[in-house]
Amino acid sequence: MLLEFKNISYKYPDSINEVFKNLTCRISTPGFHALFGPSGVGKTTLAKMMTGEVNGFGGEILTSEIHRILYTYNLERLPGWSSVREHLQATTPESGKDKIDELVTAFGLEACMQSRFARLSLGQQNRTNLARYLLQDFDLLIMDESLANVDEVTKEKIILTMKNLFPDRCFLYITHSVVEVAKFCRQILVLRGHHRSPQTISIQGRKPYRFRAGTIQTERPL
Repeated sequence: MLLEFKNISYKYPDSINEVFKNLTCRISTPGFHALFGPSGVGKTTLAKMMTGEVNGFGGEILTSEIHRILYTYNLERLPGWSSVREHLQATTPESGKDKIDELVTAFGLEACMQSRFARLSLGQQNRTNLARYLLQDFDLLIMDESLANVDEVTKEKIILTMKNLFPDRCFLYITHSVVEVAKFCRQILVLRGHHRSPQTISIQGRKPYRFRAGTIQTERPL
């Protein structure tokens, strides 16, 4: 698996300043990785380049064994035509239906299944939306602040569940939390702005958990 950025340069329309200039970096393993940096350095822009929503940049984005890239973001909304359960059942392909109940339980959404999306709290909405994406067929899922408004205990359970259920998929996690990227991510791409070269950091993340007698037991570091 390979995701590589080669000499990426880009500036917003009508702007004289470049967001990126000759940005080059690569991720070559599946797992949980991070795109990290302060606001305004281009994290979301770089994510949307990968999905094809942002074009007109210089350089190349190369992939190998990555055929479908999905992008989910904080405050994304589901339509209000059905309950959460009906929506998940209707939008999940057959290959993902066996994971619905497991994700609902791990994400703490059991009490939300009969409710419409607009009736949920912001944290419940973000968890529901993330579950919806995880049930699709994908090779790379970009999570842009997708677990905002979720408490730390639930967030940890969700991330470890994802690492356990999808060990061969690639996740790119965009967040402002130093603790989260240091705790869970294998490789961190740090965008620093002002045309400075990105810094890539590889760290010891957390292994997937295993269930034992209804509890979560975390394995030793990777």
